[in-house]
Amino acid sequence: MKPKQFDYLRAETIDEAVAELAETGEDAKILAGGQSLMAMLNFRLAEPEVLVDIAGIAALSYIKDDGAMVEIGAATTQGELQAWDGLAGNLTLLHKAFPNIGHFQTRNRGTVCGSIAHADPSTELPLCLATLAGEVVLRSSRGVRKLSAAEFQQGMLTTARRPDEMVAAARYPKAVAGAGYAFREVARRRGDFAIVALAASASGDTIRLGIGGVADKPTVREWTSLADSDLDDALNAFAWDLGGYDDIHATSKYRRKLVRKLGRRVIEEAKSCQS
Repeated sequence: MKPKQFDYLRAETIDEAVAELAETGEDAKILAGGQSLMAMLNFRLAEPEVLVDIAGIAALSYIKDDGAMVEIGAATTQGELQAWDGLAGNLTLLHKAFPNIGHFQTRNRGTVCGSIAHADPSTELPLCLATLAGEVVLRSSRGVRKLSAAEFQQGMLTTARRPDEMVAAARYPKAVAGAGYAFREVARRRGDFAIVALAASASGDTIRLGIGGVADKPTVREWTSLADSDLDDALNAFAWDLGGYDDIHATSKYRRKLVRKLGRRVIEEAKSCQS
């Protein structure tokens, strides 16, 4: 199948991109890496009137450490972030997640913010953003606003972005000194969409566990002073709260089982990495 006919604008500045969004609204789509959008166009799951290409906007291609957070611009590819010298030390959870994110070829084209804007609940970058309580920066001709990851992703492929806004950056909190991080996922093959993905952080007596691939968006549970003897019950309650669904890859029962079994392992790994 081929896409519906559309107009193409290769924006040279942020102002040019948001001006087009202000004029065209819901009939415009932002194109950065295109790894998800091009497939949706070909299947006519998306039928925009205008594609606004932001890949060439230099002001959106950056990785910036601003002290407490690392901000990643909308034109920055996943490969560029993976190759960043500060990744392991500053974004430890992402460093551990990256081997599961797509393939070398897709990471060289796909962008960090594109994955977050697409909002697939089985993908790793939105899960890490939610687990770390990160932020999304939205730009429009009206100005800038920031939303927490929990506010931004609202459901399957659904976000709080308004029609005249674009995702301009993602902000990931930096690794906390002494904290431990862990990431695991189950997929049919390395690089496929996760059947279940799990991200955990342990800092002091606080544990955060994020789950992707079970509910319609990444879901995070936080426990403080949770005794090891209570962990299985806590994970069981979390698994049932997530619900899950059946598809050709797995049943909801199997997904809940992974939350219980791998949840314990990923939490224990994160706790063992504390220093």
